[in-house]
Amino acid sequence: MGIVSGIVVYILLWWWVLFMILPIKSNPPDNPSIGHATSAPKNPYILHKFFASTIISGLLWFIAYYIITYNLISF
Repeated sequence: MGIVSGIVVYILLWWWVLFMILPIKSNPPDNPSIGHATSAPKNPYILHKFFASTIISGLLWFIAYYIITYNLISF
């Protein structure tokens, strides 16, 4: 895997993981303010989700790198 393809794989993994963990702990408020969406979470924990997405996609990237480098699955 080259440097450019490695970066592309990491970015794709990061976005996929982020979209998978976004719904976690996103509870809507009991009484939403007027003018706000009723489904908008009161505390989205977005920085925690960015950090978790970075760590998880880094681990998945190492697994993908290992699989591609040692030809466990041929493409």
